[in-house]
Parts: sequence; C-alpha cells; structure tokens
Amino acid sequence: MGKLVVSLDGVVIKEVQITKDKTTLGRRPYNDIVIDNLAVSGEHAVLQMVAADVFIEDLNSTNGTYINGKAIKKQLLAHNDTVEIGKYKIKYLTEESSEYEKTMVMRPATGTAPAFTSAGPTRSGHAPAAAAAPTGSASIKVLNGAAAGREVTLTKVVTTVGKPGVQVASITRRPNGYAFSHVEGVTRPSVNGVPLAGDSVPLRNGDVIELAGTAMQFIHH
Repeated sequence: MGKLVVSLDGVVIKEVQITKDKTTLGRRPYNDIVIDNLAVSGEHAVLQMVAADVFIEDLNSTNGTYINGKAIKKQLLAHNDTVEIGKYKIKYLTEESSEYEKTMVMRPATGTAPAFTSAGPTRSGHAPAAAAAPTGSASIKVLNGAAAGREVTLTKVVTTVGKPGVQVASITRRPNGYAFSHVEGVTRPSVNGVPLAGDSVPLRNGDVIELAGTAMQFIHH
C-alpha cells in the first residue's frame, strides 16, 4: 500500500499509511491528516483509494493543491509524486512495483504451472519458464479516428488513457491481470458497450474500451 510523507522546509513531520477508501486532509481536527496551518483549508483535499490506485482531489480549497508544481483538481498519484499544499510537501510512495515483481516470480510455481502439467508429464524444471509466457505483455489498439490502427504497448504499472478534462481512465497492471478504472469525467467509459458501473473492472483479451469518443481494443499477448 502507499504512504504519504509530510514535510515542511525539508523536515519530515509525519508519515501516514493509506489504508482507507477515503483519507481526508485539511486544517480541521476531524481530518485523517491534520495540517494546522492557515494556508491549508479546513477541508482541503481527499485521497481516494480505488483498488491499488490512489487519487487525490482538491476540495475547492482557497490556495489550491499542486502536484509536482502543477495545480490539479483530481489526479491519479504515481510513485514519488510530490503534493504541495501551502508550504507543505507531501511525497507519495508506493511499494507496488516491487511487490508486483515478487508476485510474478512466485506465480509460475503456484497458479499457472498446473495448466501445463495437465497436458502430459512435465519435468519439474520446465514449468516456470513455460508458465511465464501467458503473463507476457498487453497493449491497446485504437479502432477509430485519426490514430486508427495505432497499437500502444502497456509498459507501465498504471497507464492513463483519454482526454484530460473530458474523460480519463486508467489501465492498471496487477499480478492477476489488468484492471480498467474510471478517473475523471461526467460520463463513465464503457467496456464492450457497457458503461463502467463500479470503480474498476478486470480486462480480458479482446475487450473494447470506449472513452472520449475513441474506441480501443485491449490485447493481452
């Protein structure tokens, strides 16, 4: 899980683990993260955890919320992002990438190996190498518009797609596959013609994603 490291003038004041679906931040004492400073609004911002993703949303604060020096309304947090509120700097840290790699190393010996042994006898040394293949890479292929036919490989743990300010979604790589989440926009993106009902939905090979007027096909190699 991610954590926040709050500092002022380079001095760390507190560290907070993000464990709840909603973590509030502000000057008032009932917030989960209290920053007692006049530059901070009573209810300044809220952090929302959607599966493994963490979003920060500014609650129409007086002085605004900045990420890496840029004012934001709502944004997905990435590892090492620095949130600035007044003179306070809040660094977001996550161990997701290292946990993910550990999980990938363990998977062939557990979940996927039996699929290869059912076809016939398999020598013990061969299962992990064979099992690693299905987890391979994934990509999204644009189906319409000026970029039709373009295929983009998903190399990052979190890939955002769409148009900022109109409709944005994210595709997150997880140990058991890929998940599609709504980030911003009044209308929700759809998968195979069905609007996203919850916060996140698993993606399968061949699924068609539609958002901001663009249709894309998810391909799991």
